[in-house]
Formats: sequence, C-alpha cells, structure tokens
Amino acid sequence: MQAALSGRDCLVVLPTGGGKSLCYQFPAAMGRGLVLVVSPLIALMDDQVDSARRLGLAADALHSEMENGRRGEAWRRLTAGRTQLLFLSPERLLAGGLPVAARARLVLAAVDEAHCISHWGHEFRPEYRRLAAVLERFPHASRMALTATATPSVQDDICAQLCLRAPARLIGHPDRPNLVYRACPRREQSAQVLEVVRRHPGEGGIVYARTRKDVERLAEGLDGAGVSCAAYHAGLPADRRRRVHEDFVSRRLDIVAATVAFGMGIDRPDVRFVVHADTPASLDHYQQESGRAGHDGLAAECVLLFAVSDLVRLRRLARADEGFSEARRRVVLRQLGEMGRYGAAMACRHRLLAGHFGAPYGRPEGCGACDYCLGKKGSVAAWTRSWAERFVIRLFML
Repeated sequence: MQAALSGRDCLVVLPTGGGKSLCYQFPAAMGRGLVLVVSPLIALMDDQVDSARRLGLAADALHSEMENGRRGEAWRRLTAGRTQLLFLSPERLLAGGLPVAARARLVLAAVDEAHCISHWGHEFRPEYRRLAAVLERFPHASRMALTATATPSVQDDICAQLCLRAPARLIGHPDRPNLVYRACPRREQSAQVLEVVRRHPGEGGIVYARTRKDVERLAEGLDGAGVSCAAYHAGLPADRRRRVHEDFVSRRLDIVAATVAFGMGIDRPDVRFVVHADTPASLDHYQQESGRAGHDGLAAECVLLFAVSDLVRLRRLARADEGFSEARRRVVLRQLGEMGRYGAAMACRHRLLAGHFGAPYGRPEGCGACDYCLGKKGSVAAWTRSWAERFVIRLFML
C-alpha cells in the first residue's frame, strides 16, 4: 500500500487469503483517482465489486456477462468520474474498454493473477503478454502485479513482461502452517474422497477433479451418501454455477465437487478441507488450489490422491499439443516432473513447497503438519510396492 500511494511500481506475491485485494482497495479509498484492476476472473468480478462496495468504495466492473442496463449504468458512472475502483478483463482492456475521460484519472493499474503473463507459470494466457503495450498509454499511473504463487523465475518474468519500473518486490512466505498436507496413492477414488469428507461432518470443503465427467460422478456419489454436495464446472449453465457459488459462500452448501474453474476469489474463510481427486499439472496449481482452505487461520486438511498415470497422460498430451512452442512444452514437462517428485517424496511437504517457491523453511525438526512428519510415511512409501511404479516415478524424478 505504501508503494502504491507513493506512485511506485510493485510486484506483490501473497498466499491465497493473504490480503492482496487490500493493496489496491486502499489506494482507491484515498480518493486520488481511478484504480483499474485487470482480472481474468469474469465470473467473480461481481463478487469483488460487492465486496468493495461493502467497504464504501464506488466500485464497478465491465464484462461480457453483464446485462445491458447494468453495463450502461457502470459506463455512465465511469465517464462521469464517480468510479473509484474498476474491474476489467484483459480482453476488454485490449479492446479499448477504458474511455478517454477515465484514462486521465487513472492513478494505479493493478494486474491480478499476474502469473498468467509468464511462459514459466502455470496458467499462461497470451493476451496478458499484450498488457504492457496498453499500460504504456498511461505512463502517469503506477503499476501493481499481484499473484498468490510465483517462483523466482516467474517473478522475474512478470516484472519484465509488464515493464515494471524499478519495482518494489513484496514477497510473502508461501508456507501456510495451519494446513495439514497429505499425499497418498489413488486406489479407490470415490471411497478415498468419501473417507476424507467423513472426517469433516458438516464442514465446508472442495473436491477437485480434472474432467467434468469425474466431477459429476463424485458429486453424485457424495450426494448419494447423504453429503451436502453440488457439482461445478464450465459446462453448466451460468445461473446454476452462480447458484452453487452463492450457496457455498453462504454456507447453505457444504461441499463443491469441481474442476479448477471453481475457487478463485471464493470468500469463505472456514473451508476445512481440499481434496485433489486427480493429480494437478504443477505444484503451482496445487499450492494455489489447496491454499483455498483455512483462510480463518484454523487447521485445515489438504489431501492429494496421487496417480502416476495422471502425469503420464498429461505428459503425452503436452508432447502431442501442436499449439505449444518448444519452450512452453519444456516448461510444462518440467512442471509435471516437479509434481511427480512432490507426490512420491518421503520428506516434509511444507519444506518441499517452500523450496519450490524459493523460500527458506526454518523448522529443521519438521512441520508436524504433513503425512510424513506426522509419522504416516507408509502412505507415501506405498508408491514403491511394484517395480513398474518405481520405474515410472524414477522417470519423473530425472
């Protein structure tokens, strides 16, 4: 906030729930001009606007899912100079979504989910690479890049690609000590997921699966077992997705089984568990998604059902994808290898995650909050039960 108020560019890396939104809400509240937030989360912009308005800010969003009447009202407030905080998608900004009158008032341009700009990151989006050229049109406005997860190489790439000018690098420690990490071989997916859910009766949780079909299957299974659960994925109608989101945040719904389309910006602090029923494509994904648990600082459980077959399939797809450049393909394959090493490792998981993001971990005695340090080493060692599994794991550890 000090960097933004002094007009200095900055890179802000804080874990999920660490207060990144305050870094641009506070400058907007000072009334010095317009703060622009570039966000890829169109489905959640309305939630961000509502949250800012509850704080007393004159906030608006402009996106393709708004009704014409609401969009017109937001546009009139913006052109009249009444808007303090504006949310835009990168596509809309690139298409000229900021009127001339608003450009003159712009004091800060904040790029949320900034890891999307980096080839080295886990959710690269080509349109993010074009943002720097647009931001050059507002040389008087400071720039802020925000993300929950960024390795040192991604941090460097964000600063370079957004042309941040002598930026302050404000990097929080990635470790979440209240999260208990567990990794175990996936054998009976539905039964293993239900076992975790049974440990948290009546509590909030998220179950991630890779495909829409698996999401539907897991949701139906949990619902059939008497668990308050609903499915969420991009193939559902927008109104149904919105209803599931609202029911979960308002605690009318305990559990959401979802693809990774669900979770960013979820304002529910008491999520007590996150289960990955399939192996994520990278540790960056895993850190961000599991980090949606325990925002209230209380203990929460993060369970990974690890399967080498998932990584083999993802590796095969990455090699076959003609849309990947060779550089991008190498990054994806490296990320799969890192995920494989994490899932099969017999070591403190908090230390492994901190090390991945280039942060020291100062507890030589262990974290006391992962399957390895809690003494359940057998769950990881089970991966070495067959020669085939040892061989495949070895490939991913090269």
